[in-house]
Amino acid sequence: MREVRVVLWGLGAMGSGIARVLARRKGVLVVGACDINPDYAGRNLYEALGIPQEGRPDAPIQAEILEAIVHKSVDICVIATNSFVKDVYPKVLQVVAEGVNVLTIAEEMAWPWAQSPDMALDMHIMAVQNKVSVLGTGINPGMMMDLLAVCLSGAQTDLSQVHCERVNSLSPFGKAVMEEQGIGMTPEAFEEGVADGSLAGHVGFEESIHMMASAFGWPVEEVITRMQPIVTQVDRKAPHGEAKAGRVAGVDMTGLGTVQGKERITMRHPQQIEPGLAGVETGDYITLKGEPPIEMAIKPEVDGGLGTVAMACNVLPFVVAAKPGLLSMLDLPVPRCVMGDYRAIAFPEGAE
Repeated sequence: MREVRVVLWGLGAMGSGIARVLARRKGVLVVGACDINPDYAGRNLYEALGIPQEGRPDAPIQAEILEAIVHKSVDICVIATNSFVKDVYPKVLQVVAEGVNVLTIAEEMAWPWAQSPDMALDMHIMAVQNKVSVLGTGINPGMMMDLLAVCLSGAQTDLSQVHCERVNSLSPFGKAVMEEQGIGMTPEAFEEGVADGSLAGHVGFEESIHMMASAFGWPVEEVITRMQPIVTQVDRKAPHGEAKAGRVAGVDMTGLGTVQGKERITMRHPQQIEPGLAGVETGDYITLKGEPPIEMAIKPEVDGGLGTVAMACNVLPFVVAAKPGLLSMLDLPVPRCVMGDYRAIAFPEGAE
């Protein structure tokens, strides 16, 4: 039986991390990649990223995605380039039109129906027509501040309120995330960016709230999000971002979802580069009010960079095996670390 064949679109911090993990997994093979970095043009992915090739065929890096997936019998394309539905939407359609499944770590794709229902419908229809699946996932949204709360609620007979909090480090993430968070800006420039909409802060509260509400059967009436700058008192430097003392080192995000006039879902997400330099301890916390009440704490946080890479790699064979259409993490089996052969999951009935 042949391996699950993968093409990677985007070789930044997350995309390259996914490539490295997949190279250690059994029954899966990266056969190509697409990236606009001119330093990668025409090179073999394994050589460019310093990954031991170990007898695998070359995986050329192309500037155009169709050059990477055409005539390679590709099973799935992992898109690690954008955060917003509007940006990843044309890419998803382009790949799906070729009969290739899509897995993306774009945050809004975790529940695209929340803010982009028309584009979500387009993606679903085209995926069904081409008999492939499309899924958005990651550590957050996708796991720590939504799916994990949904799983924990399975041990309750009644649920009245959900609070999710994630105190995490932004240091593992790439340039795009640093720009979305305003890392290195003055507080004044940050406030201007919030006012004019050029700063996104954490992307995904709207999606996480709607995902959880859908799982619980709660009709969401309103979602309110707010963001405040985390101004550092000491110089901080991460691999892809830097903040001098007096500048913005991160964002404190809050979110609120109301159901039938009541605050049912609340979220808080302070994230910053090198939090330890400011004496900040990271962690993941979930509180479910109901019967019985549930409180969960993970300290320190589940690493955001490795966690995102892990989620993408671990759900990948399940996306290949999934029913056609636009899916969410609620549609897949419980995520787990896949240490066995990917082919047993992706091709349960066998594949040539």
